[in-house]
Amino acid sequence: MKGTIVQKYCVVLRIWNPERVNDHRSCSSNVDSCDYSHCYQTFHSTGEKMVFKRYVEVGRVVLINYGPDAGKLATIIDIVDQNKCLIDGPANLTGVTRQVIPYGRIALTDLTVKISRNARQKTLTAAWTEGDIQAKWDATSWAKKLASKKKRATLSDFDRFKVMVARKQKSSIIAKKMKELSA
Repeated sequence: MKGTIVQKYCVVLRIWNPERVNDHRSCSSNVDSCDYSHCYQTFHSTGEKMVFKRYVEVGRVVLINYGPDAGKLATIIDIVDQNKCLIDGPANLTGVTRQVIPYGRIALTDLTVKISRNARQKTLTAAWTEGDIQAKWDATSWAKKLASKKKRATLSDFDRFKVMVARKQKSSIIAKKMKELSA
């Protein structure tokens, strides 16, 4: 069983569960001579789950985090190699044109669109509207946080002053109520 997926499970156990390193060593005195079946059974019997849930796949909606399209959503259309993928907005909905982009410039979201590899823009637009992807994205806490950051960045000096005053008023009201409750 060496070199199979079972070996990767063993590595996962040893990395994410340092207290269970000895479980692996108990099956053999030499790590290289282990058949990893013990580790595979241990991994599945404990009910542990894999850490990653977002995979680079065709149809995965991504957020571009660097470059001229930073902050925009796009969809993975095709995987070029282990470092790059082909994305498309669709351009009429997100403003992102079809382009090859490195994985370091995108962040994977939980959203996926059901499309085939190298789908046309018309097909992609139909899938986005059918899946209501933009509304789903706007409802996520990630999107709300980005919108909040963008709004704060555009505040004027007087707006920041008003926020400070409101925060002070809120904290004084909370302090008064806490004092009443404790008395």
